[in-house]
Amino acid sequence: MTGVPIKFIGTGEHLEDLEPFHPDRLVSRLLGMGDVLTLIEKAEAAVSTEAAAETARRLRRNEITLEDLAEQIDRMGKMGSLRQLFSLLPGGAAPPGAEIDEAGLRRTRAIIGSMTARERRQPAVLDGGRRLRIARGSGTSVSEVNRLVKQFKQMKRMMKSLQAGGRKPNLKSLFGAGRPFPR
Repeated sequence: MTGVPIKFIGTGEHLEDLEPFHPDRLVSRLLGMGDVLTLIEKAEAAVSTEAAAETARRLRRNEITLEDLAEQIDRMGKMGSLRQLFSLLPGGAAPPGAEIDEAGLRRTRAIIGSMTARERRQPAVLDGGRRLRIARGSGTSVSEVNRLVKQFKQMKRMMKSLQAGGRKPNLKSLFGAGRPFPR
């Protein structure tokens, strides 16, 4: 109407939700085909090439720690909410049976943040007293701390079996049937 080209589009209520306008990408989103290019751009902005290579190396060697998990949660937070990220994928929604639990990610980050550096690197040192301190420091319960440690150990076992060329992992047993990760 005004003859002025559209340069930006708002995808949310915050300033960081302002994106460059690409008509083809918008139409792709509206048709439920996703917007993988925008997802890639967000990932490149949130993660440096060196950091991605280092994380991949640590994954291959099964040297992942709770510190790495916390870094990944922080990087995902920089990219936007999980709901926004899933909307960029073809189909435009979370995978069937997966619940999006943003608060659970924040609790997980709080639990990891309440640990000492040694506890994050070596979860085996977590005894009952340490778990109680972590739960109090993160505003969660001891059972939530236990659940996180258990899921992390299962994830490491799954990574080891994949590394050894074993059978495909059963993700339902890792995350629990119908239960979001993390809780």
